[in-house]
Amino acid sequence: MTFQYKNVYINEVGTVAGPYEKKGPFNSYYDKTYENFYMGKPTWEQAESKLIEDSVDVVLNKIGKTKFDIDLHISGDLLNQTVASNYAASSLGIPFLGIYSACATSMEGLIIAANMIEAKSIKNCICTASSHNNAAEKQFRYPVEYGGPKPKTTTFTATGAASSYLTYHKSGIKVDSGTVGIVKDMGIKDAYHMGAVMAPAAAETIYRHLMDTKREIGYYDLVLTGDLGIYGKEILKEYMMTEYNINLKHYDDSACMIYDPNNKEHYAGGSGPACLPLVAYSYIFDKMRKGEYKRVLLVATGALMSPSMVNQKLSIPSIAHAISLEVVE
Repeated sequence: MTFQYKNVYINEVGTVAGPYEKKGPFNSYYDKTYENFYMGKPTWEQAESKLIEDSVDVVLNKIGKTKFDIDLHISGDLLNQTVASNYAASSLGIPFLGIYSACATSMEGLIIAANMIEAKSIKNCICTASSHNNAAEKQFRYPVEYGGPKPKTTTFTATGAASSYLTYHKSGIKVDSGTVGIVKDMGIKDAYHMGAVMAPAAAETIYRHLMDTKREIGYYDLVLTGDLGIYGKEILKEYMMTEYNINLKHYDDSACMIYDPNNKEHYAGGSGPACLPLVAYSYIFDKMRKGEYKRVLLVATGALMSPSMVNQKLSIPSIAHAISLEVVE
């Protein structure tokens, strides 16, 4: 399902990144960075809430508004019951919707907000997505202190939060359309190969988006997926050609961009709900503002798993949501 929008714009964005992202290639583009994983808080979970609050504050400062001027805040994260977003929301005091699509959460939030603004149900909205490496590792795998070995297909959860301010005011970058994905389950059970799990969902959403909008893939200057990693990226390209005869020429994956590719500490690349928006709202938006990209399709990918279901040896379903962005002429 694809929604078309006439009057929805991302006026401003705010990005806050953690210590590993600070060492990456986009450090100069982030609005704020931290040197360690605690962000001045006693626990990693509270640190993630701090990241969310910071990214919202960055946006509010940029647009010259207070929380009382915001109609709605939509936010999601990886932690159980989206507690990072919930605790941040209790501090921010803005009407709140908590959402979950794993690492596809960022684009789900934009679709919800864009629909409400297009329908004139609200005037504006701040959408946030966050993740924290240590908090996610503790929940989904093993505490980082355990130091367990991992296969090379593993992705490294990004630490950060990214927020965007959406309104009907013609300024910034236009939200052209949004495609809601379907859940795909290819029978893969390997929780250390998220790229293979999510690539078919990304392919399905890209194909459906092109069919719904009656566009060719060359319409976009860039197609950017969320966190497939170096192996999932190649799987997607092959899958798109084999299943749909579509050649992804102007394509990249934010997981392959957010860290130094020569640093094997991050395995197959980044992941987490913050991975795509940290790259998109910093480096990609800068290129759009400079006119280097006119049209970009953001495709956030998410593995809809839980530790319980993985321990029950069930296969891992996935989903992808897409947002088409265009430079305001």
